[in-house]
Amino acid sequence: MNNKIGTSESPQIEKMTPQAAIPGGEIAIWGKSLVPNGNTQPAVKFGGQPGTILLSSSSRLVVRVPEGAVSGNLTIDTGNGITAPAEITVGLPVTDTLHPVANPAIDAEGNIYTTFSGSRGQKVPVSVFKIDTQHVVKPFLSDLMNPTGLAFDAEGILYISSRMDGTIFRVTPDAQRSVYAEGMGTATGLAFDKAGNLYVGDRTGTIFKINPERQIFVFATIEPSVSAYHLAFGPDGNLYVSGPTTSSYDQVYQVSPDGMVNTFYRGLGRPQGLAFDAAGNLYAAASLSGRRGIVRLSSGNSAELVVSGNNIVGLAFTPRRSMVVATNNSLIELFLGIEGKPLI
Repeated sequence: MNNKIGTSESPQIEKMTPQAAIPGGEIAIWGKSLVPNGNTQPAVKFGGQPGTILLSSSSRLVVRVPEGAVSGNLTIDTGNGITAPAEITVGLPVTDTLHPVANPAIDAEGNIYTTFSGSRGQKVPVSVFKIDTQHVVKPFLSDLMNPTGLAFDAEGILYISSRMDGTIFRVTPDAQRSVYAEGMGTATGLAFDKAGNLYVGDRTGTIFKINPERQIFVFATIEPSVSAYHLAFGPDGNLYVSGPTTSSYDQVYQVSPDGMVNTFYRGLGRPQGLAFDAAGNLYAAASLSGRRGIVRLSSGNSAELVVSGNNIVGLAFTPRRSMVVATNNSLIELFLGIEGKPLI
């Protein structure tokens, strides 16, 4: 092997964005001397796994993360030299036999709950699965048509929306199911506030509020969505809502405790699941400037793609400092950050 690190021809990695991905995601790499002689593609390795180069120039590469890649070091071998390793976080597949349409839900012990939602009106053998911290997947709930949104209350009881008939179900830890509310339209996203009120997104344009006495109110109205509303409460007490439309320049809404609707961020493609990390940062499954994955948002016009990946519909943070990403057929877990530093 011709390794000329330190010579003028040696390739260098200067920046890589994002620094986390799921298999199939695309990483952009900036640097120097990345393509020898201007016409020969280098070898990009995720540990021992070769990535697929989608775009190449002397100063920039775009590389697809291969199946089987794991977190560790990324290197570029141009034949004239090998770059110093750059750290990359790659998600660990949990299961690929699901059909989530929104965020997974995480209980206090770190168990993951997710759905096999199916097409509208489709009855599937298992509606909701429970996945323990060792990634053992077990059936949790059957005979629930089109489960969509999932949310835990403060007591650890799971609530599930059905977009089929607008019903909200209450499910105990031993999988005993009862009807909590009905008539919620095309019920999709769910979220609890600190007072124990449950909010339900009817994708035709309504956010409902159900108080602990099960009284139902119209909390807010927003633009209808072509697929679903996704809800998350922020540490500021505001409700955040995404709902993809036919536009490629969608917004995330901020709804105040008294139901006033404002734009928190505009400029996303098909924003779906939302989640806050422990530090209060908001993340959305969306496209940003044509790049797909998980986007970290700040008020106004600040957004950054922090996890690259395709077909992502939701995400959730676990007690073990990881992010669980839901695609339209799988769950993938990314272990991110250390104490005292941002997760991504």
